[in-house]
Amino acid sequence: MTRVMPPPLPETEGKSLKPHIMVFPYPAQGHLLPLLDLTHQLCLHGDITVSIIVTPKNLPYLSPLLTAHPSAVSAVTFPFPQSPSLPPGVENVKDIGPSGNPLIMASMRQLREPIVNWLSSHPNPPVAIISDFFLGWTNDLGIPRFAFFSSGAFLASILHFFSDKLHLFESTEPVCLSDLPRSPVFKIEHLPSLVPQSPSLQDLESQRDTMMNFSSYGCVFNSCQCLEGEYLDYVKLKTGHTRVFGVGPLSSVGLGKGNSDSSVDVKALMSWLDGCLDGSVLYICFGSQKVLTKDQCDALALALEKSMTRFVWVAKSDPIPNGFKDRVVGRGMVFRGWAPQVAVLSHVAVGGFLSHCGWNSVMEAVASGTMILAWPMGADQFVDARLLVEHKGVAVIVCEGGDTVPNTNELGRVVAETMGECGRNVRGRAKEMGQTVLAATKAGGISDTDLERLVIELSCL
Repeated sequence: MTRVMPPPLPETEGKSLKPHIMVFPYPAQGHLLPLLDLTHQLCLHGDITVSIIVTPKNLPYLSPLLTAHPSAVSAVTFPFPQSPSLPPGVENVKDIGPSGNPLIMASMRQLREPIVNWLSSHPNPPVAIISDFFLGWTNDLGIPRFAFFSSGAFLASILHFFSDKLHLFESTEPVCLSDLPRSPVFKIEHLPSLVPQSPSLQDLESQRDTMMNFSSYGCVFNSCQCLEGEYLDYVKLKTGHTRVFGVGPLSSVGLGKGNSDSSVDVKALMSWLDGCLDGSVLYICFGSQKVLTKDQCDALALALEKSMTRFVWVAKSDPIPNGFKDRVVGRGMVFRGWAPQVAVLSHVAVGGFLSHCGWNSVMEAVASGTMILAWPMGADQFVDARLLVEHKGVAVIVCEGGDTVPNTNELGRVVAETMGECGRNVRGRAKEMGQTVLAATKAGGISDTDLERLVIELSCL
């Protein structure tokens, strides 16, 4: 096994050592990047040193952070634990897809012993760990653990609700979450995918990891009081303390704010948007994992044609219909690859975002004040869509389900109406929410204040 050497002691010049924090991301882009953004903010706000646990193939994600804070942040690289259930070389969820989460989580648990050995041999061991909420077993490393939620407090509250109520899944009837604010009712198939629906050992271990987070020393959310105040308060109630921090949206203040690693032709994209009327363009992107089927692509393309709405579709590897680009030339643009989503959503020409409602996309849309046309595709995303559509009124449902092929006439009609006069009120609420959320991250804002509280908490350990 590769021996991991602890970083050298920082120079103290007669002063006490800086607080040393261990950060442990989960290897999936939607989890890892927000936690690195949080680490960036902690380094800006506090005089600390940080060690980030990482495996070799995930090390490149740390490059911007290591460049920005060369004296404060170091990477601690452990070999990825091999598993016969995982294809050779897999170290990130993007290599296997979301269905591989239980397998990745099982492999990550095998890092416990080498991490404990590293902690015991370190001359200035960490005073706390901030680890992803998929890594609940890190509660048991002998130091205070702050669970980091790359998702929202609403989803976390639902996971906690089911921690001792798994028997409810024996029914096919909708489930009322009576303990939560608003007592929401969900269909079984719309509940978080982390709630196991099969009795396999890996699923049960994953369930235990994701449902033991409220027993952590603290909880940190990529969310904010103005979006999820009632659920952040619920978390405080259930944990029995106030070490609950809503520090988002991290996309507004993080290292990835500029999306400089985009693979699309950014100049062509922005130039095209510059030539469009304010609020006239629908931006379409379904995250880093989802690839539409041919039938879904055909239906969406035809709906866009029927809607007569201007659009930008970031399609990655989706099978776009032959001739579609020619039929919408001048009105629509299709790009392959990775787009600068924060910059696109912030462009004045963009008035709507057709999204799968993954939490990072949600936070980027909310921060930009952009209305969401919601097509939730996974169970977690149904939770996010409920928050946006019913609780906040900043989104409308246009389709539901990862395998659903939308009706082209209906989808085209909803897109046209929502992007037109019928969507005025929703767009207005989204814009107002965006102003409120952005203010939260400014100096003295509620998210900035929670970040300062977290820095103080870490410094006192």
